[in-house]
Amino acid sequence: MAAQEEDRDLIVNTDLTYPVCIGDDTRPAVLSFLQHRAQPYVVLCDANPNVVALARDIRGGKDCLGVLAFTLGESRKRLSTVERVHEALLAAGADRGTLIVGVGGGVASDLFGFAAATYMRGVPYVHVATTLVAMVDAAVGGKTGVDLRKGKNLCGLFADPVAVFANTGSLETLPYRLLREGLAEVLKTAIIEGDEFFDAIEALSPHPFWRWPWLEIVAQAIKVKTMIVADDRKEAGMRELLNLGHTFAHALETASNYRVSHGVGVALGLRAAGLLALRTGRFSEEAHLRVLATMALLGMPLRTRVRAGAAFAAMASDKKRRNGTLRFVLPVAIGDVEYGVTVPDRMVKSVLAQLTRSPEATG
Repeated sequence: MAAQEEDRDLIVNTDLTYPVCIGDDTRPAVLSFLQHRAQPYVVLCDANPNVVALARDIRGGKDCLGVLAFTLGESRKRLSTVERVHEALLAAGADRGTLIVGVGGGVASDLFGFAAATYMRGVPYVHVATTLVAMVDAAVGGKTGVDLRKGKNLCGLFADPVAVFANTGSLETLPYRLLREGLAEVLKTAIIEGDEFFDAIEALSPHPFWRWPWLEIVAQAIKVKTMIVADDRKEAGMRELLNLGHTFAHALETASNYRVSHGVGVALGLRAAGLLALRTGRFSEEAHLRVLATMALLGMPLRTRVRAGAAFAAMASDKKRRNGTLRFVLPVAIGDVEYGVTVPDRMVKSVLAQLTRSPEATG
């Protein structure tokens, strides 16, 4: 991938019904979009100071009813927080003609999107993504929702935004830990896509993150996701490909009471999916070790302290179960992924147990 140019916005061409704009600083594009909409809007944001500063920068104009900040995080991704958002919107004077602008990361995207979709039976929503997870995954695709005690994203609905803005300049202030978490979603997409995209991530993996061409990486990840989503908006079939590693990830998050974050869970889930694919004869050891080596260079966690039994029990609430049977997304090759795979429970338990031990040798 070429080095990233400064002050350049990319509009990703998708088959979706809304634009996706990626830029180092998308504030002018957001303000222009809001000016052309010419309707009252409320800005909702994560209470993180950097996010609040960005949110306040896009509140300009007489149409803004206010900026409302909320302390978020996976533990607060609940219906009780959605109720707080709804009450705050009502107090701000938001009605059915009000546009909601959400600013923040993955939790903000899921929760604010759900709040907008359920406020007064639905109001339009824009997301300004400030983390890598939000840019390449949560903000695009129209999935919204919150967690229940029994599991991740069990309360939600499909509701497309009217626009998405990926503000890659926010990555400069994002801790390396959170960049790595977002890269788990990028790597997932690269495994699905294969070809030059995986090669590029593999080649970049030894280099410090400040040298990465983030604008191009985010754009490519979004292109892959939107291509799949456009053919299966409500996850009736091939959209399940995007859940590679996620059955394991969500189980580990739930079983740990969210001490395992989503990005860490996805990284562990990618290792687990590779192991399960190996055991079912789908994946080659060479390809599996290639993925693991890339993950190791990126500093991703590859083992967990979450007990296998607790993680397996958490899978009982997985949304992809059909008639009580777990279904997995497994790699066949880098660039070839299969969804709807069923395997014996004993095999799943064995893989979960292996995640508590040191990873396979990568040469």
